Amino acid sequence: MSLKRRYAIIGCGMMGREHMQNLALVPDAKLVAIADPDAGSRDAATALAGKLGQTIATFANAAHMLTECTPDAVIIASPNFTHFDVVKRMMDACCAILLEKPMCTTLEDAAALEQAVASYPHLFWVGLEYRYMPPVTRFIERVHAGELGHLKMLAIREHRFPFLVKVGDWNRFNRNSGGTLVEKCCHFFDLMRHILRDEPVRIFASGAQDVNHLDERYDGETPDIIDNAFVMVDFSGGTRAVLDLCMFAEGSQEQEEISAVGPIGKMEVKLPGREVTWSPRDKSGPIVEVVDTPDDVLAAGDHHGATYFQLLDFHAALTQGTPALITAQDGYRSVAMGVAAQQSIATGSPVELNFQTSGASQS
Repeated sequence: MSLKRRYAIIGCGMMGREHMQNLALVPDAKLVAIADPDAGSRDAATALAGKLGQTIATFANAAHMLTECTPDAVIIASPNFTHFDVVKRMMDACCAILLEKPMCTTLEDAAALEQAVASYPHLFWVGLEYRYMPPVTRFIERVHAGELGHLKMLAIREHRFPFLVKVGDWNRFNRNSGGTLVEKCCHFFDLMRHILRDEPVRIFASGAQDVNHLDERYDGETPDIIDNAFVMVDFSGGTRAVLDLCMFAEGSQEQEEISAVGPIGKMEVKLPGREVTWSPRDKSGPIVEVVDTPDDVLAAGDHHGATYFQLLDFHAALTQGTPALITAQDGYRSVAMGVAAQQSIATGSPVELNFQTSGASQS
């Protein structure tokens, strides 16, 4: 049986073009089409395809694309607020789907999409690719192997640059992005659930828009996206997790830091570094493990190889008929945690979460 599959990409901004570069590295994956309403993005994608040796058809919208070609799989990297409508159209066309994060911008749309996917017979995968950064993957493997004992505390810090400029400046407003703790931090909430293999029951957050975008105006509106926050998460098994986000710390040596602590010791990983550090309580450490990523994979994007390694698994699932490793349920719950954190900031109170076996509810 042939493993070759035809791909299309909807949304050819920075993330869409990163997928183009990484698909070029995936054996038996052929990009055949891209769709984007913005002429500048289409031109940039066409130029990149030429450099990569990809022969693609270009379209101004996904509907027209579907009349001209029949991809086996579609990668959706369009702006957040378009995800729900674009996914429904692709589901109607019976395509396998890799949907970039966040799954949707609202809890209601994310829940409706999770329900729709439950009866969808084709592959549906949510692009929460931070699990796939090689140093993070190794960190998770060692935590899951029990080196720390039963995990008690998990801390994730991202100190980074402000949001980049997007076409039409759509990411400057909560209504378009879902808000910073959905748009950006769904990755980290997914990591919490994945690392702990547990579900959150309570979220308390404090945050604000203190520095970034305050002097910007778009049609007379000032951006309303927060740029810093602390988020505390209680999990059902008793473990506590915390997120420390700052979007005006681009001078930081490390952008992301993850630490996990158990009764035996502490494990850390920092990015863009490539070291996993083990510090046992018996003081025999610290012991550093270096985790390398191939240079061509690092050069194909801004996510430390995560996009490539995720696409390898997606393509394997597509060709072998195996289930998605990052599901619609994962996508929904990462959005729900972000929404809860933003609700907590707005009200000043904790938000209780209650994820049910058949879905999820927030109270």
